[in-house]
Amino acid sequence: MSQPLKIGITCYPSLGGSGVVATELGKLLAEKGHQVHFIAHSIPFRLGGTFHKNIFYHEVEVSDYYVFRYPPYDMSLATKMAQVAKMQQLDILHVHYAVPHAVCAFLAKQMVGDNLKVVTTLHGTDITVLGQDESLKDLIRLAINESDAVTAVSQDLIQETRDVLEISRDIDLTYNFVDKRIYYPRDTTSLRSDFAEPNEKILMHISNFRPVKRVVDVVEIFAKVNEKVPSKLLFVGEGPDLPKVQCKIMELGLQDKVFFLGKQDEIAQVISLADVLLLPSEKESFGLVALEAMACGVPTVGSLAGGIPELVVHGETGFLAPIGDTKRMADYTKQLLSNDALAANFREACLKRACRDFADGLITQQYEQIYYRVLGQEVPKLNPVCG
Repeated sequence: MSQPLKIGITCYPSLGGSGVVATELGKLLAEKGHQVHFIAHSIPFRLGGTFHKNIFYHEVEVSDYYVFRYPPYDMSLATKMAQVAKMQQLDILHVHYAVPHAVCAFLAKQMVGDNLKVVTTLHGTDITVLGQDESLKDLIRLAINESDAVTAVSQDLIQETRDVLEISRDIDLTYNFVDKRIYYPRDTTSLRSDFAEPNEKILMHISNFRPVKRVVDVVEIFAKVNEKVPSKLLFVGEGPDLPKVQCKIMELGLQDKVFFLGKQDEIAQVISLADVLLLPSEKESFGLVALEAMACGVPTVGSLAGGIPELVVHGETGFLAPIGDTKRMADYTKQLLSNDALAANFREACLKRACRDFADGLITQQYEQIYYRVLGQEVPKLNPVCG
């Protein structure tokens, strides 16, 4: 049996899919006996306050030396990574996002030595947004090429990384995952009456309301659906396009049919309220919220964007349409909401696929295989995780 490892994890600790996945991965690794050290400017919000003997947090403190015009977070992070790696004798630094985390890990390795291995996970905007910036391309390319292993959360993101940065090295496909102990269908009988009548369906959208999420499209889809199917729309989250959404709702006279729930921590409970999740994004490297919905038995109607088609099986666990085609998305949604037998089949398919292909245990094993591989140790075999 392979020896437990000492793993440093750096991610964005605030709200966001990458921080969620990184933190949940760390917790699962700790449960399996590995020693996990989170290195960040604040405690990851999903870490919680529960003590675990195998989880440690190391705060990055930024120097306020007067000659610095801007606080040099990158330098402070690299220094802290090196300090923790030496003090705790880390085997691996697993960093989420190429910039700045993989760059800092590269610097830390230069300080510590080649015995420290760096694994970089690409989540999306480090390639789809920052990778388009000519002033950052060389830096991102360096960080990726100097990592001992690189993973990405979808095949689409791997291809975009190759195209944008002219990367030829191996990149491991490691999908995002959800903890099946948290994400499962919840009984929401008592909650539904707060939002919808017994004969009404519930549509839901969860995001950070950035332009790439095309949240106004959500309103247009709902308006078309509501003409034929009595329904309510629930928005979860906050962000810059929220005022546009509110204006569109007023314009269409849908104020009494839409609820804004703001940011929510108990997503599994909230998402279980929905009959359909709407995800008409323009860009989506994976679409973690669609997986969270899938694990709760909720099908997704979304766009043919990025990694969504790798997650949502058209005609089986949801429906997909071209970006901006709100009419087709509305038609698909009406089809699901008007056919109870079809909805039941989709629900069952969602639960099976989430367990089979995106189970927390499976993806954790895949990461472990990568860790042992870069360390030159025996790589454990994957074991089935779903019954």
